Amino acid sequence: MRKAWLVSYDIADSKRRAKVFKTLRGYGDRLQYSVFRCVLGRRERVELQAALERVIKPGDDQVLFASLGPIDGRGAEAVSAIGRGIEQPQLQARIL
Repeated sequence: MRKAWLVSYDIADSKRRAKVFKTLRGYGDRLQYSVFRCVLGRRERVELQAALERVIKPGDDQVLFASLGPIDGRGAEAVSAIGRGIEQPQLQARIL
């Protein structure tokens, strides 16, 4: 089952931050500077987490994963905004 995830990051070093950004860009849609919405199957979630673990420095950096639920249910509409709206990205399967 594919789920929507809200993934945010706080990375202390600019080089690591750029690598985290590039990694996440391959898995989801950027909502804000350090916030992505990703639609992932179980294998993709594990793959993404492993890729990020290779980049971050655990004592200094943080990446948060928040499940928004199944994409065929609540997950597709779980994010809303006030003020400047967000574009509803095309939530597509990642091509492996």
